[in-house]
Amino acid sequence: MIFVTVGTHEQQFDRLVKKVDELKESGTLKEEVVIQTGYSTFHPDHCTWKQWFDYDEMCECVENARIVVTHGGPASFLLPVRMGKVPVVVPRMKKYAEHVNDHQVEFTEAVRDMGAGIILAEDVNDLDEVLADYEKYAVGSGKQTFTASNNQRFNQRLEELTESMFS
Repeated sequence: MIFVTVGTHEQQFDRLVKKVDELKESGTLKEEVVIQTGYSTFHPDHCTWKQWFDYDEMCECVENARIVVTHGGPASFLLPVRMGKVPVVVPRMKKYAEHVNDHQVEFTEAVRDMGAGIILAEDVNDLDEVLADYEKYAVGSGKQTFTASNNQRFNQRLEELTESMFS
């Protein structure tokens, strides 16, 4: 299964939801696809979808998914990372009215560069290739093993990054 989540931000993320539905319709994605659509106005015709999942449902979907595709919100992409998965992260962008600015782009690029084990797909037109060759991208993601020391180091670097963005 492929699980897609757009989080709980109050702006739509139709660009991601529509692209995944198109990939399912075309047969590019052959396995089951489940999408949490949030405030998106586009409703998929070819994927199973639900506007909201509670936390336990989200955890179950992430755990059962072969691939998790998520927006660039930290809570959404760090959940699969903590569960040992390498998520495909599509950051929301201001130019598509998906967020108020491009902080998700900047933040996810920095997290990727820190070696946190995410696959960054800023352009949804790259999703077909990324999903088709997921294992190759996942191996090359720089994924750290989150032992206590790595987790502590990652949290420290994340805190420094966050402080630098807002100071």
